[in-house]
Amino acid sequence: MTDNPINIAGIEVPSNSPVFLTILAVHVLFALVCVITGIVAMLSKKRSGRHPTFGTIYYWALSVVFASATALSVMRWAEDYHLFVLGTLSFTTATLGRAAMRRRWRKWVTLHITLMSISYILLLTAFYVDNGKNLPLWKELPPIAFWILPGMVGIPLIVRALKRYAMLSHSSATARNVPS
Repeated sequence: MTDNPINIAGIEVPSNSPVFLTILAVHVLFALVCVITGIVAMLSKKRSGRHPTFGTIYYWALSVVFASATALSVMRWAEDYHLFVLGTLSFTTATLGRAAMRRRWRKWVTLHITLMSISYILLLTAFYVDNGKNLPLWKELPPIAFWILPGMVGIPLIVRALKRYAMLSHSSATARNVPS
């Protein structure tokens, strides 16, 4: 691989190798698909239709992101091994979250919400760790912020979603037990 950095749209790309750039293009495209489909799945009503469709697209796009991140990390291991770790964690949590839902594990809804949300947080963390230094506003932050801000925003949202689910399931259970 040729290690001559190039500048694309104000972002320094660490290599001008055609193989690296091709894998990077696929990686960026599918990462954008993940960001968009993840948001749509999160904001959709949890019933058949939009939520499972966009969740499935998120999962399979994430598998491409993980494969491409693995290839990019191997090409520049010393500089990017941490991105491989984040990608592995993101894909693993998504896989477990999907399995919890598909196999109806005990407390599967709680597991699904938590694991898929953590997967999304890790996806964003990897993006900011790798690109935060080039982004408006983010480049003014200390590098540690790239690691912790996605979780600081995401974890309270997970807690909120879990509380909302608990309230909804409690109210529907109560409604089922009320004599008519």
